[in-house]
Amino acid sequence: MAQTPQQVMEQVVFERIHFPKLFTALLNKGYQIIGPVLKDGAIIYDPLNSADDLPIGYIDEQDGGVYRLKKQKEQSLFGYVVGPHAWKKFLFPSALRLWSAKRSDKGFSITAEEAVSPKFAFIGVRSCDIHAIAIQDKVFTAGQYTDASYQSRRADTFILAVNCGRSGGTCFCTSMHTGPTATFGFDLAVTEIIEGNAHYFLTEAGSELGAEILREIPTRIARKKEMETAGSLLQATADNMKRRLDTTDIKDLLYHNSEHPRWDDVAARCLTCANCTMVCPTCFCTTVEDVTDLTGEHAERWRKWDSCFTRDFSYIHSGSVRSSAKSRYRQWMTHKLASWIDQFGTSGCVGCGRCITWCPVGIDITEEVRAIRESTTSIGKSTVPG
Repeated sequence: MAQTPQQVMEQVVFERIHFPKLFTALLNKGYQIIGPVLKDGAIIYDPLNSADDLPIGYIDEQDGGVYRLKKQKEQSLFGYVVGPHAWKKFLFPSALRLWSAKRSDKGFSITAEEAVSPKFAFIGVRSCDIHAIAIQDKVFTAGQYTDASYQSRRADTFILAVNCGRSGGTCFCTSMHTGPTATFGFDLAVTEIIEGNAHYFLTEAGSELGAEILREIPTRIARKKEMETAGSLLQATADNMKRRLDTTDIKDLLYHNSEHPRWDDVAARCLTCANCTMVCPTCFCTTVEDVTDLTGEHAERWRKWDSCFTRDFSYIHSGSVRSSAKSRYRQWMTHKLASWIDQFGTSGCVGCGRCITWCPVGIDITEEVRAIRESTTSIGKSTVPG
């Protein structure tokens, strides 16, 4: 598991031809390698057998409600930015059995599900997603109660971070101070450089485990020019980011504008499809389902992903608390950008832009905040909307 910010060795370089040796080193240590693959017209995260499974030469073009892949002549391994998947798919699975029960002559016997401890190696984790993992670490392991399943999955996770050599059309990580350069939470961090016939990875280790893995790969000390090239590339990525989100006093801004007319405007467009919460790397709402077989001899309890955009999510005995699209969108955005700060001491948004890209009607969270901020009148002074 990656350590918090500290370099344990100086920056080194390894060549593209040696990238497969990274896979060999991780497989020899018993890791299941997870990383980007091309599937169904998108780049998703799935198990990898070799470096050849990576989406070599592909970049993604993104905008509000738009996602397209494009093949480039340049054979980059990590030319894409982020797709519809987040790493929570593996650390916080969409469906998890909590316990099973079996009926006998003496009644029911309940067997709790044992926490699994897979050894995941995540390849290609962007800085925004490292921040998202850190946020879920805080939610699931830093409070009074811990999630045993999440904790066991997270404990042995190896993270290879990739610094972003280009910004996506919907990224705004610079506004959230979450990228494009990884500064903590990784075992290894690489910047992919392609210049003419040269193709190499400027690399730093963030943990002793990362340094150990790096010793299995032929490397050399990075030259000054190579470090400058990487620095210029990452600065250009930050400078070229198209979207911005002004977070100044954002908590009070949203708390004090719970009846702003902009909520009606966005509700008229929102389909309450829950895409934004499914692709968000930090959203963690769940529901619990009890199931039984036809004989009534066996029963199970499952935890499954849910969304505050569904009417049933806020259902109580007298009906749904948030029955309108307006109230559900307001709940999501206010929680993400405001009340999350009260709960966990941080914003729930990392600026990855997924919610913008994968919204069917292209609703843009940065634009919604801007519209409220630029309004000349703050309507009402309510508390957190319910």
